[in-house]
Formats: sequence, C-alpha cells, structure tokens
Amino acid sequence: MAIKIWVRWMSGYQKQTAHEITDLLIEQGIQMQDYDDHLSRNPGVIFSNEVTPKICEQLREFSHNGQLQVLACCDTAIPGDAVWQLLEAGASDVLVCSECSTIIHEITSRLRRWVAVDRMVNSPAVQNVLVGESQALKAILRQVVEVAHFTDASVLILGESGTGKELLANLIHTLDPRPDKGDLVILDCTTIVSELSGSEFFGHERGAFTGAASSRDGVFALANGGTLFLDEVGELPLTLQTQLLRVIQENTFKRVGGNAWQRTSFRLVCATNRDLWAQVQRSEFRADLYYRIASNVCHLPPLRERPEDILPLANHFLKVNYPDQDSPKLDAPVQEYLLRREYPGNVRDLKQVIARMLCRHAGQGAITVGCIPPDDRPVWTEDWKEWRDTGFERAIRIALSRGVGLKAISRNTEETAFRIVLEQVNGNTQRAAQLLGVTDRTVQNWKKDRSSTSKTEYLL
Repeated sequence: MAIKIWVRWMSGYQKQTAHEITDLLIEQGIQMQDYDDHLSRNPGVIFSNEVTPKICEQLREFSHNGQLQVLACCDTAIPGDAVWQLLEAGASDVLVCSECSTIIHEITSRLRRWVAVDRMVNSPAVQNVLVGESQALKAILRQVVEVAHFTDASVLILGESGTGKELLANLIHTLDPRPDKGDLVILDCTTIVSELSGSEFFGHERGAFTGAASSRDGVFALANGGTLFLDEVGELPLTLQTQLLRVIQENTFKRVGGNAWQRTSFRLVCATNRDLWAQVQRSEFRADLYYRIASNVCHLPPLRERPEDILPLANHFLKVNYPDQDSPKLDAPVQEYLLRREYPGNVRDLKQVIARMLCRHAGQGAITVGCIPPDDRPVWTEDWKEWRDTGFERAIRIALSRGVGLKAISRNTEETAFRIVLEQVNGNTQRAAQLLGVTDRTVQNWKKDRSSTSKTEYLL
C-alpha cells in the first residue's frame, strides 16, 4: 500500500539532491506531493540544510493543526541546540545524514511505523474506547498504540481518578499482538487485605492457613501468558513491593504454603492517581520497583486540560444510552453549560452529568436547560457573561513572553476561529459565516488565501 506524504524543500537544499531523494522515495512506494489542505493530515517531510526561525514557525503551525508526524531532514550537521528547537517546534524527529540511501531507509522506516500507528489509532477498537479530539488525547493514543503493539514493555499509567486509566489498560491488552495471548487480570490494590495479600498475589496451597480448604491460584498464575493490571499500585505496602519486584525480575514465585517454584510471564500494566515519584523520594515506594514498572509512562491529563473533548464525550455517552436509535442533540445553552462546568471527577463525572440530564429528558427533541437537575445548575453571576477563561489568558501570556506581537496574536486568533468553525460544520461556507458573524465571501476569501499561501511557500 502506497504511503502519501507532503514535502517541502527549503532554500539551500540542492535541486540535484532533491531529485535523487524524490526518485528513491518513489521507488519505496512513497507518493510525494506539494503541501495543500487536502494533505494536511498526512505525514510530511521538511528538507533543509539549516535551522531558521521560518522552519520553526512552520513546524509550530503544522503541529498546531494536528500534524504530529513531521520529519525535519538535513544533509549536513546542525548544532545540538538546534535539534531541540526543531523538536520543541513540533517535529516528530530530526534526521541528519549526507548519504541519500541511508536517509531514504530512515525516512521510509519512520513513515511506515507512523502509518501503521495511525491506522490503529483511527480504528474502531481504539476510537470507541477513548473518545476525544484534543491533541493531548491524540498524542496519548499514539504513544499507547506504539508501545502496546510494537513492544512488550511494562506501562505505568498516571492520572487523576476518573480519567480512564482502566480503559487504557484494557486497550493496551487488546492491542498486544501476542498470538497465544492470555487474559487480562485486574487487581485493585486498594482492596487488598494485608492478611490475605500473599494469597491474592501468589495463590496458596490447601491448608496453608485457616480457611484454606482448597488450593487457589493468585494473580501471578492467572496472568501467565496475558496481562496483569495493578490498579492503584501506589497503595502497595513496602513488603509486597519487594515480593512483586522479585517476581518481575525472576518470573518465578511460590504459592503460600508451597515449596515448588512456578514460572509466570505476563505483561505488567500499573496505574495510580498518586505522584509515584514523590513517593519514591519519601521512601514510600521502592525506586527499583518504580523503574521496573515505568518502562513507559503515560500521563492521562484531567478533563480540565482537554476541554475540546467535553462535547465529543458528551455525545458519545448519549449514543451509548440510545444504542438502537438516534440520540438527542444538546441544545446550545446546554453545550455552553457543559463547557463551563468543572469536572472534579473528570470523564466519570461528565458521564454522570449526562445520565442525570437524561433522567429528566422527555420527548424526541434536544436536551434543553430544563433537563439539568436544579443541584447541577450554575449560579448566575456577571462572570457568566465572560467567555474568555484562564486558558485564553495563559495562551496570550505565553505568546507575549516569546516576543509575539499583537498583530501575530490577532492573526492566529482569527485563524483558530476560522479553523474550529469550519471543522464543526464540515467545511460548509454558509454555516461557518453564520457562526462567525461574517459574510460568505469573507469565509471563501479566507479559505482561498490560506490555500494559496500554503502553495506558494513550498519549493519543489
């Protein structure tokens, strides 16, 4: 299957080298085109022999638009600090190589991996598990898919309560490609009784203690060949941490009351809402165990840090409650209410809010403000009229601290508004103009100017 990418040749890159690279990429099944809006979601490659502010600005634009698979390639060495500048600006990787054959191999390897990851990220198996459109969530999904499918490494999931840590653990197990994969075994470490903890983990032999009428497997045996998910691993006492470390290192254990060593092999996924590293520094969690379980660390951000996901999640929960018919729409004031509301319980909190509104909903129409239970309704104040939240002010402060002027801030604000609205209405010019309070011609001109600007900046 051919891979479609966009390319940009920056000034300073020799035309002869560019043609040679183009021919070699085509031989590898890579379809290359100049950048345009139709390819905006495809991977891209920028070729340049130097790092300039223009390149960094373009990378920021690409990453801002959701294009996280952008390679920056040079055929001459660049300073180390410049590499980090490119990564900070949004490049996924930076390749420096003077041999065409070598750089072609590196480019195609990364492109094939990216395409494979993207295919899985956009599959129903992933999209129906973790719902959202924010860049934060998309980055997490790419990270999890790559780790789960292409490695057997342990994963530590960090996040507040209600962010979806168990869903992520299930997804990791689902994407694990082992042909004879066993089951996903879940143990909530907050429910472990200290007197029976050894049996929970290691199992026990008959008669090992009072009440042990028969032998029993623990989670180490049950997870053999599969995945062991330890939820709230930060709750484990130090004695159990030591025993868990030994099993991870040696893949062997003994049942309580038994003498025979048993072997086990499982993928370990752990989760906690605690600051586990802070616990390590306070000697409340073993450092050697931390490094064992944290081969890959995934931070699930709270819902307040990804507000773009609120409405997609709300609509998802509505569809779940109406599996056999079209779900009701959310009235505009209800959407604003959901966007303004705080969610101390994160996604789980939002799910319950939707459930409470559905309890009051009747008829076939939209969910209106009357469906919001009285206890959930906001207290009307003058502040309710203010649409700019702390995130808006924070973005302006960051821009000013980086030396971005008012003209650039205004331009980017306008650009963002146009982009968001056009995404919401699937490119419908008339509907976008209504929402923005401008004429149809204004929207058409913006789309035309953006397209022509993109094309003239690329050099082939």
